Amino acid sequence: MRPTTLPASLDGLRLRAELSAATRDGWDKPANRQLAMTRLKRYLEKGRALARTRLTGPEGGLEAARTWSGVMNAALRALFDSITSDYTDDPLDGLALCALGGYGAGELAPQSDIDLVFLTSDTPPDFAQAIIEQTQYAIWDSGLQIGGGAVRTLDEAIALAQDDLSERTALLDLRSVSGDIRLVRQMHTRFDEDIRIKNDAEFAAAKLAERDERVDRQGDSRYAVEPNIKDGKGALRDLQTLRWLAQILYGDDALERWVVAGLFSIDDVKRYLSAADFFWTVRFHLHALAGRKDDRLTFDLQPEIARHMGFEDTDDQLGVEAFMRSYFLKAIDVGALTRLVCAKLEAEELKDPPGGRFLPADGSASETELAERGFTLHAGRLDFADPQAPETDPVMMLRLFEKAAARHLDLHPDAVAAISRGLRQIDDRFRTDPRAARSFFAVLMDADDPRIILRAMTEAGLLGAYIPEFGDIVARTQFNMYHRFTVDEHTLNALGLLRLLEQGKLNADHPLASKLAPEILHRRALHLAVLLHDTGKGKGDQCVEGGENARQVCPRLGLDDHETDLVAWLIENHLEMSDVAQRRDLSDPRTVLDFAQKVGTMDRLNLLTILTVVDIRAVGPGVWNGWKAQLLRDLYQATAAVLRGGERRDEAEARARLEERAALARNHFQEALSRIDPEFTQIWTEVLDHSYWLAFGEDDRFRHAAFARAAFERGQATSVGVRTDKRRSATEVMVLTPDRHGLFADIAGALSKQGANVVGAQVTTTSDGRAFDVFYVQEQGGRPFGWSDSYIQDRLRDSVQDAAEHGLPEEDALAALKPLRRREAAFTVTPSVTLDLEASDTALVIEATGRDRPGLLHALAKTLSDIGLSLEAARIDGYGERAVDTFYVTEKGGKPSGDARLVGIKVQLMNVLSDAEDAVAMHRAKQGLVATPASAGR
Repeated sequence: MRPTTLPASLDGLRLRAELSAATRDGWDKPANRQLAMTRLKRYLEKGRALARTRLTGPEGGLEAARTWSGVMNAALRALFDSITSDYTDDPLDGLALCALGGYGAGELAPQSDIDLVFLTSDTPPDFAQAIIEQTQYAIWDSGLQIGGGAVRTLDEAIALAQDDLSERTALLDLRSVSGDIRLVRQMHTRFDEDIRIKNDAEFAAAKLAERDERVDRQGDSRYAVEPNIKDGKGALRDLQTLRWLAQILYGDDALERWVVAGLFSIDDVKRYLSAADFFWTVRFHLHALAGRKDDRLTFDLQPEIARHMGFEDTDDQLGVEAFMRSYFLKAIDVGALTRLVCAKLEAEELKDPPGGRFLPADGSASETELAERGFTLHAGRLDFADPQAPETDPVMMLRLFEKAAARHLDLHPDAVAAISRGLRQIDDRFRTDPRAARSFFAVLMDADDPRIILRAMTEAGLLGAYIPEFGDIVARTQFNMYHRFTVDEHTLNALGLLRLLEQGKLNADHPLASKLAPEILHRRALHLAVLLHDTGKGKGDQCVEGGENARQVCPRLGLDDHETDLVAWLIENHLEMSDVAQRRDLSDPRTVLDFAQKVGTMDRLNLLTILTVVDIRAVGPGVWNGWKAQLLRDLYQATAAVLRGGERRDEAEARARLEERAALARNHFQEALSRIDPEFTQIWTEVLDHSYWLAFGEDDRFRHAAFARAAFERGQATSVGVRTDKRRSATEVMVLTPDRHGLFADIAGALSKQGANVVGAQVTTTSDGRAFDVFYVQEQGGRPFGWSDSYIQDRLRDSVQDAAEHGLPEEDALAALKPLRRREAAFTVTPSVTLDLEASDTALVIEATGRDRPGLLHALAKTLSDIGLSLEAARIDGYGERAVDTFYVTEKGGKPSGDARLVGIKVQLMNVLSDAEDAVAMHRAKQGLVATPASAGR
């Protein structure tokens, strides 16, 4: 531990004198104890304030942690000595107060537990137990939390350390606070002799296994956007693990010794200290803002910490996004240092060779064949035969990764260090070298798992240097609740999913994409489109900017104009299919016609479908679900019907194909059901228009007919059916009832009141004046609503039935509103309303974007009803904290028209969205949250 000098106002001897004066006639008297605690608390508060002054911008965290540790040393020493003085004036024998863990190492966060142990001799003084109890009570009374506080003899401590890894780790940093220093020295000697020297290999292996378990609990990716600053992958605990390993192997945690021992280079030490300093700075601010021991860097705290650390908004990036990017770049450095230490341990046979940490080991690697190509194996890891190779022939850097991918070999840290030195050789000539392109495409298109090898290239700095456009998104974050990983990690996950599709390993989850993947004609273009699809983020319109990037990158990699145009088109339109599927009425011929016009060919449709699937799926857990999968399949099939036989020639022909598709569906339905109930079949087919037959599949149509037929037979004017639709991963709610104004809004409100999240709705008005509305609802986690409890679905059905028959009382609509959680309130969502008169032949299409909240769909639909508009269809889409609700509306059977009328519609809806955001702003002010706009881009 580096000593910390405290100012005179925080002198420990002065505090001891104050405590002794307060308790001159004994610590056991309440009044004395209360006075002593007041002085101790005042001292600690001054110490916290002093530690905070060490923080300057993104630095100072290590100094703050050491300062607070120094303050704690002085406080506990003064407390212990003052209590001891009640029992003896002689030097204390047989009892020592010791620091453990991070506190023992001299680094302490403001709200962390104080790890202590009381060491005793085999025959401690008679008053030892009294001193220990009074010290423990005083620490608790002062508001500090003790981690441990156990009482142990030397033999007991050693025995526990031999059997328990955490105890062994804690003793590594054992340090005397006060009391019998000889006991502490004896403990150090016995620990070295009985444990450290004898068990170094076992300890190293155990610590790495412990780390792997911890990472599994936290989540394997170091790029999750709400990381744990202490236990997350690449965070403080990983740095501590490196220090512990160095201590157990070399017996000294001084960084100079690490360099001398060959564990780290000087540059490695600088990276270690820089990461530690940054993380400790974040942790200090995090504890101060949370007011408790909380190490998760949640959305609501990120903006405030970014502001404290000097990260400001710019035209290109929010300050909070710049802050989080710095965080993830430090996490990358820690990951590189961890791999380096693992390799050193393997070389010294203190750890098993790689077998899954990077790539699955492949024993088929021929050293002769590797040597012929300029490589060699060191302790099972791939290295350059000539350390200067990256500088004399930079293409060797890409060939190294190509060979690692082909042979399933991990990289030796010396090779990674050589790449670091060779990066300065990467220039435009290298980026246009056909040899480099061949090696790069071998990795991109042939690696069994491109995520692993491309991530290693990224962390080594090579991928970003070779393709600077990709380098711009490395460690970049988007401040919203939709994206779960950094932009580059999302991209690499998408490439991994693409490979799994090609390998036929996702047939159950993605049957359509899995069927299309082997048939793709332009495989290289698809892989490049996935790699580059998000490189435009942070530069304006991400699709346009990403397309421009592709037009720069592809020619450098040797693609001709046609293939370059295809890659650029895919990137420019990579959000189009998901937007149409989730925000537009797929039963409206205009939707399909316009999308088919944009796509143009079946080849492009197939490519765009696969790109859309892997893009959505790679956003994070829970984002992809059966509902989205079915929408994409529906859009694909409808568009394929239009494009059948080649490029679409004209709209009349395409519209005829859709009408033919609807007619075939109607005729097949009639043929199948006429034999069962010809009268009902005739009525049901006559009252439903073309849009119904285009909107639903065959299974849906037969199920709907059975529901309607049962209602007719019972003579029910209003009937509601609820069932779990496993294919869509949603609960289907069918409502057949006389049509009336405001019906959709009332049903939406009833669903919201029960806690159901509406993900889609299809509105059908029959020619005889009835409404047949189908809603799809989910729980918040993305599962079908009430999937595990039929009673919940029964209650939902009763609520919808009552709302359809009698309307929704205002108090029920208000009951659906719930206060926002603190994380959600951290974002400022800018409301917007767009009106489109061209997106549908028969209706005005309204897209309303605002904060996602319970009751939003009801509020918007009710407003539309109140201003005299009829709802023909609705689509509900969401991106974390942001909802995008789309409505198809008519007025007196046609599209609303007139500038004044359209402006009035927009104003009314904006009032609904803005009122919600104003309420959140008031909540945010009460909570003391920084107002930060959410990133809207996807």
